[in-house]
Amino acid sequence: MHTVAVLALDGVIPFDLSTPIEVFERTRLPDGRPAYRVRVCAPTEDVDAGAFTLRAPWPLDTLAEADTIILPGVTDPAAPVPDEVLDALRQAAARGTRLASICSGAFVLAATGLLDGHRATTHWAVAAQLAARHPAIDVDPDVLYVDNGQLLTSAGAAAGLDLCLHLIRRDLGSAVAADAARLSVMPLEREGGQAQFIVHEQPPAPRGSVMEPLLRWMEDNARRDLTLDDLASQAGMSVRTLNRRFREQTGTSPLQWLLRVRIRQAQYLLETTTHPVDRIALQVGFGSPTAFRDRFKRFIGTSPHAYRRSFQGA
Repeated sequence: MHTVAVLALDGVIPFDLSTPIEVFERTRLPDGRPAYRVRVCAPTEDVDAGAFTLRAPWPLDTLAEADTIILPGVTDPAAPVPDEVLDALRQAAARGTRLASICSGAFVLAATGLLDGHRATTHWAVAAQLAARHPAIDVDPDVLYVDNGQLLTSAGAAAGLDLCLHLIRRDLGSAVAADAARLSVMPLEREGGQAQFIVHEQPPAPRGSVMEPLLRWMEDNARRDLTLDDLASQAGMSVRTLNRRFREQTGTSPLQWLLRVRIRQAQYLLETTTHPVDRIALQVGFGSPTAFRDRFKRFIGTSPHAYRRSFQGA
């Protein structure tokens, strides 16, 4: 039987810890037998899980018996990982054990050095931090999970479910994975990626900057068919000067800023109204519904219709 070891470290996120336990424990083979043996292990007798303290029934050396090791997220990604944990994970990888992280558990896996040179993901809110701390890793914040064969990483929270179901499908096929997905009340394949959940904030403009009045005006007039000449005229400067000062103070171009404003307004309308997508395209300033769909999918990672299904009423 395939053994899954779930590693609990101090600061473990309870949701991330419970996800693989529930999914793998409940998975059944076609004849009804359990498909996995799950072992929760830890380097210490007691583990601080924030709202409670847990006592893992299995010690760290249980990792040596595992076929798959799951690394749940931790509340402080910058917290140092004990040397004995890093050594145990490196030894497991050398034996061919599969290692998979959920959410900020990618920081634990990254600390081993095993992810260097590989593509990986983590929760979008800490993706930039992972990339800064481990520049040898190609961090992709837009996807739900990344499968490198022996090493897998997933995004935040519910993406851990996607990862576990993906592992089951790899191990036992689509039929068993589909049954596990139904038990978890999850689709076996989710449309879109993590990008649709990311809060795309506007680049900050310095308080009192000369761009502030223009930025507010762009927010209020985004639905109009605005050109670079229109923006430069509103700002009272030449196009060349506008482009230079805008990038100096915001880090992006005027038209890119305007696109972000329009996409963000479209997200709000998709979440809060029943307006047809074509109408929303015109409401936020896209002259063509086709262009709106293309830009929206490129920016958010999913279609307007799929976004609405995911978020309306949430």
